[in-house]
Amino acid sequence: LWPCPARRRGRRHALDCAGPTHRKPGSTPIMTSANNTPTSAAPAGRRPMRLLAPAGGPEQLRQAIHFGADEVYLAGRSWGMRARSKNFDRDQLAQAVRLAHASGVAVHLTLNTLMRDADVDALPDYLRFVDQAGVDAAIVADPGAMALLRRYAPHVELHVSTQASVMNALAAEEYARLGARRVVLARELRLQEVAELRRRLDADGFGSLELEVFAHGSMCMAVSGRCLLSSELVGLERGASFGACTQPCRWGWTLVEESRPDERRMPVEQDGSWSYILGSNDLAMLGHLDDLAAAGVAAIKIEGRAKGSYYTACVTNAYRHVLDGEPASAWMGELDAVSHRPYSTGFFYGNPTQNPGRVEYQRDRLMVATIEKSVPLPADAASGPRYMTEVLCRNKAAAGSVLQVLSPREPIRECRLGALERFDAELQAWVPAPDLSRAMERYRTVLPFALEPLDILCLKQ
Repeated sequence: LWPCPARRRGRRHALDCAGPTHRKPGSTPIMTSANNTPTSAAPAGRRPMRLLAPAGGPEQLRQAIHFGADEVYLAGRSWGMRARSKNFDRDQLAQAVRLAHASGVAVHLTLNTLMRDADVDALPDYLRFVDQAGVDAAIVADPGAMALLRRYAPHVELHVSTQASVMNALAAEEYARLGARRVVLARELRLQEVAELRRRLDADGFGSLELEVFAHGSMCMAVSGRCLLSSELVGLERGASFGACTQPCRWGWTLVEESRPDERRMPVEQDGSWSYILGSNDLAMLGHLDDLAAAGVAAIKIEGRAKGSYYTACVTNAYRHVLDGEPASAWMGELDAVSHRPYSTGFFYGNPTQNPGRVEYQRDRLMVATIEKSVPLPADAASGPRYMTEVLCRNKAAAGSVLQVLSPREPIRECRLGALERFDAELQAWVPAPDLSRAMERYRTVLPFALEPLDILCLKQ
């Protein structure tokens, strides 16, 4: 369940000496000055932006680490804003921290739902465990939960959730006085407002308070996710602010005149310069990372803890390559390879574009297998290098298909799927197979280059 990915080469990791401090039990807790303000001013040169990737479960976690995340964010079984994701029980969370830290990746735990008294009563025991497990940061929205975090998990950084809707420097400074080391800004801010907020924090002596923004993924039609549609239509237990939103804004709505419902019906949408009523397009800032860095953003976050491992791998890989200096134009196509709505730049450059529902989800590539191992074979004089490659089947692909290969630190490569063998569990032997067709069973084939475990084979659609 928890294979340790190969350590990434050629770039600085989150746990290196220049990265964020990872405090363990027994080390010095987070400290502030006598008036509870940060003790250091803004550094002369800020570190490069860190990439924060979603991990809705163990598989997504492994892919986020493998494809270059500096930090991952995930949730336990309670208090996270994606309650329907697999998430992590206590044992899995402890394993996740060990796996991430082995590859130099920080772990941020979401505790950002609304908190009732019963939640607050249950938090101290869980926070003690989180502290002992070595979680690096907790993403929190409720002030009471923030106070409990400082008391029961003093070695865990406090990051203020976007659910807190921080949109001005004064609010950010107050959270810093409560011990916050980072603020995840409200998604409704313009880019110039982010830059002005950063400038004011620096001028007021809060230069060490980091700013994080969402740079990619789904956008909520309500301000900072404060929506009552789901709880009103489905029930309080499916409320958006408790992590269980059913996304009724994505449903197909129709306006009906009640006296003649079969005759007088109109879809809820508008054209031209008018806004659509509910649905929003997805956010994609891959081509504007320099602008975010210039505005003083310390970390960019990919939304998607409810998405699968293929989404996590593709999007994390694209942003990693561009953050490492490659042109965004070379990687924009990767964002079309995953299921998504039409892309926009959100509020950063003006009002976001909205989705009438005509184009909901789209993608142009399918994950067909993940790599288990790759073993070199004697070179063939005619065809060159050869590697016996064992894969885990995820979707169907016929022998002879042209596949695309997704690997960290590499461009997108292509290869042809050759003759296949499938491991027969009953015979305990490899047997010929006409195609990749049995999900989660092992196959092997010869490929022209070496691959790493967790690399992905894809089929263009």
